Amino acid sequence: MNTTVLVFLVLYFVVVLGIGFWAMRRGAGGDLENYLLGGRKIGPLVTALTLQSTSMSGFMFLGAGALGYVEGYWGLWYAAGDIGGGVVNMSVIGRRMRKLSQLTGSLTPIEYLEKRYPSAAIRLVAGGLTVFLLGSYVLAQFIAGGKGMALVTGLPYGVALLIAVGIILLYTYLGGYLAVAYTDFFQSLVMIIGVLWILGAALAEVGGFAAANRAIAVLEPSLVSIWGRDLGYQGQWGVVLGAVLIFSIGYMGWPHVVTRHMAMKNPLTARKAGAYATAWNLLFVPAPYIVGILAILILPEISDPELAIFEVAQKLLPAAVTGIVMAAIMAAIMSTADSLLLQTGSIAARDLYERFIDPNASERRMVLVSRLMVLAIGGVGYLVALVQPPTVFQVVIFVTSVLGSAFFPAYVCAVWWRKANTPGALTSIIAGASVSFVWQLLGLETASGLHPMVAGLLASTTAMIFVSLATQKRFPVPQQILDQMTEAANLGSVAEPS
Repeated sequence: MNTTVLVFLVLYFVVVLGIGFWAMRRGAGGDLENYLLGGRKIGPLVTALTLQSTSMSGFMFLGAGALGYVEGYWGLWYAAGDIGGGVVNMSVIGRRMRKLSQLTGSLTPIEYLEKRYPSAAIRLVAGGLTVFLLGSYVLAQFIAGGKGMALVTGLPYGVALLIAVGIILLYTYLGGYLAVAYTDFFQSLVMIIGVLWILGAALAEVGGFAAANRAIAVLEPSLVSIWGRDLGYQGQWGVVLGAVLIFSIGYMGWPHVVTRHMAMKNPLTARKAGAYATAWNLLFVPAPYIVGILAILILPEISDPELAIFEVAQKLLPAAVTGIVMAAIMAAIMSTADSLLLQTGSIAARDLYERFIDPNASERRMVLVSRLMVLAIGGVGYLVALVQPPTVFQVVIFVTSVLGSAFFPAYVCAVWWRKANTPGALTSIIAGASVSFVWQLLGLETASGLHPMVAGLLASTTAMIFVSLATQKRFPVPQQILDQMTEAANLGSVAEPS
């Protein structure tokens, strides 16, 4: 184990734990709105960077690197959508969702859906689906963290996994959303420094882009095309569209991401946050895919492509810089894992426990239940991650496709379409999740030429439109909600109170 690398990792862990203790002292423990949304007082820069670092996850350092290594420049279709994801998210639903969520008194994205589409069934179905999917997503982050820690420290995978999971659980448990937002902010800075450093080292090693492309073309010409190894995706525009959409508009269906809108200081925060998010994405997003592509030349015999970026860093960088890069990789993993844990625990507590089991629970009890759910989900995730099920890439694409397909129309129509009603939303969520799930389970992408995200979105959007219109007379949108939508649309320059 390299001592210098270890020192950087320990310093990094000390900082994130320190932020957790600071957030706890700021009062995140007792008040539910503080614990779940940071008191709705998060400014534009922190909002932007917690949005983006939460969206990126360990996928960027494991899945993206592996995709570049295995499929070449095909992976940049995912990057193309990802770059614009933040500004699209903020522009389409950010400001209106921030205001509407406060008007309805919603503290979680699932509670927000029930307030907009009044029905206990909405909350039960959406809450249960989200807890299952985000729990699976947590699993992917734990696997990524365990692999990274094991490679860097030389510890057995199980021990490395326990350390990574333990630290994430501790600061999430202590500080709630405030701890998550500010650790994400810190971690996003570490991530961008680390990935740009390793990209520069990799480019220097291969002699630049032109030389690298020529050398890769000699090994396998299809890897320098946009169609993947052996041109496996050539002409499959339905798959290409899904690759672009999953990390662009797909963001708007991820409950752990849209929570960032609800926690903003005021609706107008979204304007600056969108600009900051785009600047950060332009620098960060393409880099892991490109490092994975360059690793084809740097590490031609690597046994596990998901470790390509880790091993490139270890091979090319001096110990001190490797420590920074490894901290960046852990930051990507932890910045998503903490958000997933908090969101899953919050939804399980607020939207399932309080709503259906103990409606009279006090705020302190709800904070306690949420914290206990964080610990429980973390414990189960650790045990499952020990056996290392499917790759990080497979888990992330599965979960994000189903989430985006299920919830994108519901969140967008909540603020933009006055005829979107309860039957339409419920049918849309079920149809989108089911189609995307079955599409992946049966491997229909190859046969149909449609990405699961595209198939799921078509199903959920169609269901929302047709069912809402067909049931409009019997299930009209309540006037109170229409009035709230009108007020949410009238943003002006008014800043909401914190």
